Amino acid sequence: MRLTLSALGSLPTAGLRERKKARTRAEIQTHAFRLFQEQGYDATTVQQIIEEAEVSESTFFRYFPTKADVVLLDDFDPLITEAFRRQPPELSPVQALRGAFKSAFDELSAQEESEQQERMRIILSVPELRAGMLDQFASAMGLLAEELAERAGRDRDDIAVRALAGAVVGVAVAVMFVMVDDPTANLAALLDEAMAHLEAGLGL
Repeated sequence: MRLTLSALGSLPTAGLRERKKARTRAEIQTHAFRLFQEQGYDATTVQQIIEEAEVSESTFFRYFPTKADVVLLDDFDPLITEAFRRQPPELSPVQALRGAFKSAFDELSAQEESEQQERMRIILSVPELRAGMLDQFASAMGLLAEELAERAGRDRDDIAVRALAGAVVGVAVAVMFVMVDDPTANLAALLDEAMAHLEAGLGL
């Protein structure tokens, strides 16, 4: 995913620099995902990605320490965080998160949504990446707990805060598996539906 312009635009000089870096990172990932689709993740080498993206080896490793990081690293968390902080204070935490997800997806292009879906497919199909995904879940839960705690005026280690953060990550995991099983599903709509179910109390 890409950083929001609102998060980058406060300082003109820094904003331009950050946008250029985000653009370079996005271009490398776009070429990498195309290669992964054409010949598979394991068969694609870092050198092939470098050649397709027309960047130097040092530039590639500046953004992605390993090939796995091309898939695992993205800017979705900052995107959601920024959108979450903009939500009206009268909304409940889950309502605010639901609104943040919708707002973040509204800012994505069709190509970015497609790449996010491809990212999910690759992560779940490559054992190395599935293992790395656990670290991402832990990081996402920690970030969510901090944001939820601040909004609710509670401690981030509060079990209620941690449980809600874990539930939201669980919703995202469930959506990932649905998207892999049904590539034609609409990612944004499916996530919103799942968050609505969480908001309603997860009853069946």
